[in-house]
Amino acid sequence: MTTFPLSQRALQTKESQIREASRYCEKFGAINLAQGLPDFPAPEALKESARAAIASDFNQYADSWGWEKLRVAIAEKMQRDNQITVDPDTEVTVCCGATEGLNIALMSLIDQGDRVLIFEPFYENYIPNLTTVGGIPEFITLQPPQWEITQEILEPAFKKGIKAVIINSPANPTGKVWTRTELELIAKFCQQYDVYAITDEIYEYIIYEQEHISLMSIEGMRDRTIVVNGFSKTFCITGWRLGYTVANPVLTAAMRRIHDFITICAPAPLQHAALTAMQFGREYFTNMALDYKRKRDLLYPALVELGLSPVLPKGAYYIWTDSSAIAKDAESAAFRLAKEALVAAVPGTCFSHPERDKVNGLRFCFAKKDSTIALAVDNLRKLKL
Repeated sequence: MTTFPLSQRALQTKESQIREASRYCEKFGAINLAQGLPDFPAPEALKESARAAIASDFNQYADSWGWEKLRVAIAEKMQRDNQITVDPDTEVTVCCGATEGLNIALMSLIDQGDRVLIFEPFYENYIPNLTTVGGIPEFITLQPPQWEITQEILEPAFKKGIKAVIINSPANPTGKVWTRTELELIAKFCQQYDVYAITDEIYEYIIYEQEHISLMSIEGMRDRTIVVNGFSKTFCITGWRLGYTVANPVLTAAMRRIHDFITICAPAPLQHAALTAMQFGREYFTNMALDYKRKRDLLYPALVELGLSPVLPKGAYYIWTDSSAIAKDAESAAFRLAKEALVAAVPGTCFSHPERDKVNGLRFCFAKKDSTIALAVDNLRKLKL
């Protein structure tokens, strides 16, 4: 057999456990509460706008930075919803999903051996994202149910020497919404130790308690923060791969150069449709959050009943649970759940320190039709523990 000289980057990047959990669905015919993949349609106005843009021949390369009208709309949104004044010409970049946004942010800031602080449980992508740039993750493990950030747990990590910190709020997989007090604490340490922040705010409008506060709006963080956001979760268009970054002109110029040679531009006709989404009224966002809250409250009691000690999320559309009532570890629990209850969830190992010996935890996604959740609940109640 031929031996291929693969890079360490490739060897160290593991397959996604989220996508693997989705494959259980095909193998066992299970209900997919694993991947953040809504099974209900996107707003009709967005689809019609995309069709119209394609029919009008907006099918060639767009400006690499993003269509100007869309960048202006993003800047207006930042002012309206985040109280941050942004220059659309020099501080906004439209890219291929928040995933690319996070990558170009790291590529612009992080050199080989630089340390980056992340909070466990964390979104699965952060570790391979860091691997691609040679960054070293520095972990802080948060404890349920509050997942609270304190000076006592933060200061040792900053003293150790980090280049950047990744903040995800509302957080995947826990549903944590960072408080103003916590963000001000992060801001204090970032300024004291000359650290930059990358904020993953993709679930900004999916929030049930508290309020979403962007770290960039905190005093002293305007030039130290790269905001990463997108359209996929808010508008139920995860397959469109549309995201954006907001940062000071120097950081933005660096990210634009890298973005240009990775993807050139985000899909041109879909940028036209995204502008339609940006023009939705406040009612859309209010109703969306209420709808997800109702779905959360359909699934949560069944997980309590099953003895999984779920943590009620304050934002995003996932519920984090303990898995020890199902099996000895998270991966075994996820496999058993898919095989016996025909419900797929994501094992907590993919949101945890890769060298951790044992992880108990499952993530359930409730971005599903009510009928899908009801069927999953019925299946869960039949599981014999």
